[in-house]
Amino acid sequence: MLARPELRVEINSHTDSRASTTLTRNLRKRALNVVDYLVSKGIKRSRLEYHGYGETQLVNQCANGVECTEEEHAANRRTEFRVLPR
Repeated sequence: MLARPELRVEINSHTDSRASTTLTRNLRKRALNVVDYLVSKGIKRSRLEYHGYGETQLVNQCANGVECTEEEHAANRRTEFRVLPR
């Protein structure tokens, strides 16, 4: 991002369907921690957006009540980076 100052990035944190309500609320803070880290490395805060989506955007079928392996649940616990249009 230092080499491409025109880029803007969205940081989105997610969890699996087993997460507690408290953890889901903390996802926004997890994404903000990523923003703070990037700012500490010289990226302008105005180039960064962040969101905590909880379990609303699962990458597989592992919703509430669906039996899944630990690896399948782990796929839903993630922080994603998306380059935003100019």
